Amino acid sequence: MSESEPRDRATDADEEVTDAESIEPDEEGSTESAELAAQVDVLREENQRLREEYARARRTQYRRTALALAAVGLLATLGGVALPDSRTVLFALGGTGLFAAALTRYLTPEQFISASVGEGIYGSLAATEAALVAELGLQDERLYLPGPDTPNGVSIRLFVPQQSEYDLPSPSALDSVFVVADDEAERGVALHPSGGPLFAEFRRTLSGSLADEPGALAAQLADGLVEQFELARSATPDYDEAGQVTIAIDGSAYGAIDRIDHPVASFLGVGFAAGLEQAVAVETTAADGDRADFLVTCSWDDPT
Repeated sequence: MSESEPRDRATDADEEVTDAESIEPDEEGSTESAELAAQVDVLREENQRLREEYARARRTQYRRTALALAAVGLLATLGGVALPDSRTVLFALGGTGLFAAALTRYLTPEQFISASVGEGIYGSLAATEAALVAELGLQDERLYLPGPDTPNGVSIRLFVPQQSEYDLPSPSALDSVFVVADDEAERGVALHPSGGPLFAEFRRTLSGSLADEPGALAAQLADGLVEQFELARSATPDYDEAGQVTIAIDGSAYGAIDRIDHPVASFLGVGFAAGLEQAVAVETTAADGDRADFLVTCSWDDPT
């Protein structure tokens, strides 16, 4: 046997060991990837199951409420038949109970969307708008202005000025995203605010007319945030007759409010701009106390 043969065998053995070492980590990595993928699939299925279970529980709760109201209404109606002296009151109670039961049964929402889903959608839009403002070198001012007329009335736009010393553009100029006016002080971007559709729904379901006095309007908007949309746990307005309202917000459903065009601040800005029919500057700051997380200050008359 020649000397080259042992060397060749040794070389082959070394190559086999090297190949085995290079293969084993790949196999281990593939195994770990497969296990992680399987865990992700399990978590996804579990998450979907929990969503369906939550929606089913909510629907069941609505149906039970409807049955309870129907039972109260039926008992009151039967009581009105059996008790002539109290017939008027019992019939009225029975009719109210049956009507409320019908509304609860047939107006029960079929689909529930968690706050985390809405917050995730808003977060993506906020990141895009913040990047747009940064790349264009715009200011930190956030102004909600009456914009162009629409079939449903005057629309509201979020205007972010380009110049630190700015002037308000005309309503017709706000019909374009990029406001390029002849006067450089009026240039900036005009965005459709996230609070626009919220305010439209709020106004549609509002009992009575929209207040045109700042204090009463602030109370209406704060009530809408908490009671109608449940965007916050509490909203406490503080009206300053100098031309501004500060609303203390606690328990925001969509996270930090100091991001651009947050639904809470946007709803307030749109509401004041529409109710007072003038430009409204909105500033959001973190609160120092324990009773609120953020303070949303809306000012008008001369925001510059």
